[in-house]
Amino acid sequence: MITERQWTTAQVWGFPVLLMLLLLATELGGEGWRIALRYDREAIGDGQWWRLLTGNFVHLGWYHWMLNQIGIVVLVLLCPERLSPLVWLRRLLLIGIAMSCGLYFWVPQMSWYVGLSGVMHGLFLLGLGRQGLQGDRIALACLAYLFGKLAWEWQMGVPVSDEAAIGGKVALESHWFGALGALVYGLAFRSFLEEERWKPRWSKA
Repeated sequence: MITERQWTTAQVWGFPVLLMLLLLATELGGEGWRIALRYDREAIGDGQWWRLLTGNFVHLGWYHWMLNQIGIVVLVLLCPERLSPLVWLRRLLLIGIAMSCGLYFWVPQMSWYVGLSGVMHGLFLLGLGRQGLQGDRIALACLAYLFGKLAWEWQMGVPVSDEAAIGGKVALESHWFGALGALVYGLAFRSFLEEERWKPRWSKA
């Protein structure tokens, strides 16, 4: 018999674990999958629109992959929300596409991009924002760090050592567009005010 605690744990961790397995599968696909799925400006211009989403799920290599996997674990530990799989999918879909569209329309010099970090910045903003508005001091401190990080990157960039570790240039613009996309998403779906549902309470249907 499944206890209430076990059911809650499954609700909180179920989809994030599936996401981690997806990232593992794409990394095991190697360079072939990376090239086929990455955000590629020229390919998108030729009609391969799926790359606006799939580029978030491939990485530069195992170290880059590991950083994003750790990020998912930290996200769930800090923001243990009982979200339905449909809500998780909506978040990944809309924030991911919003971030990639930001790159496509406002960062024309970026020819390709891979990684989940842009979407992760948005997911952290959604989870911490709701807790922060409820007065959670830890969440407020984490939000201050998140905004401070974005501001620092805007002014100073990232250390060369970080880029050397992941094997490529850090796409700072993805962090900003991921956070901006999440802000718009959170306001549209009231994610900052209440536990998000697939069908929002303000929906007439």
